[in-house]
Amino acid sequence: MTTEETTLDRIRTRPRFKMFTHLTKEEYAENLKKYLTEHKNEFSGNVNKEVATIWVETKYDNYWKPCLALRVETEDDDTVIRGVFGPSSAVWTFFMFLYFSFSILWMTFFTMYYVEKQIKSTEYPWALSASFVMLFFILLTYLAARFGQHKGKEEMLKLRQFAEESTLQFEKKII
Repeated sequence: MTTEETTLDRIRTRPRFKMFTHLTKEEYAENLKKYLTEHKNEFSGNVNKEVATIWVETKYDNYWKPCLALRVETEDDDTVIRGVFGPSSAVWTFFMFLYFSFSILWMTFFTMYYVEKQIKSTEYPWALSASFVMLFFILLTYLAARFGQHKGKEEMLKLRQFAEESTLQFEKKII
């Protein structure tokens, strides 16, 4: 017995998908705009013929508000739709900046402590404590990201529903 897996079923473990369609870029953009106007109380977004960003309408707006970014490309005479679920690119960039900064600082402080011990110096007695503080900040950043993901889980499910209803019907089966 074989189980058929659709393109959007793969986004449960990875927040991105790629699918082929028989529509042109313009036709897909028009269908997306039409779907958005039909569901304007639930979803909103920006759509043009190459890129679309969709988000769920809510009365609150938190830092990890998820969105669905769709990019439409032409690949070997086929139209390809690439979708990415997640927070805005500014939020991703900010969190990656925090991880990078705290990691570099942790390595710097720990290296200072290690070198100090190797040369039997007492010039940086605070280096080990500072490295533990950086580890704490890395953990705090991770917990903030997980909390944001937890708060946006319901909206992610709605975005998945949007992707299934607005996009999956135009999928071109590749044999």
